[in-house]
Amino acid sequence: MERRSILRRCISCREIFDRVSMLRITHEKKSGVFINTGIGRSAYICKTKNCTRDPKLKKNLQRALKTNFDNKFYEVFIIETQNYE
Repeated sequence: MERRSILRRCISCREIFDRVSMLRITHEKKSGVFINTGIGRSAYICKTKNCTRDPKLKKNLQRALKTNFDNKFYEVFIIETQNYE
């Protein structure tokens, strides 16, 4: 039996990709915000430089995850995504 791929929409460019090829940002109420781990409300970003460096990304993430972030998360996020094409 063939497994169907699970598709998700990038919150920056709004294009649809396979979930495996995307970066997952998860917000857990008690634990905080995680990249590619955790269980909770999630937002997906495609692994392109245009989307990970989008100036509106901070606002889009806050809206999608329904929370506010501190600047420490964005510093870690930029370090994690600096090698993307």
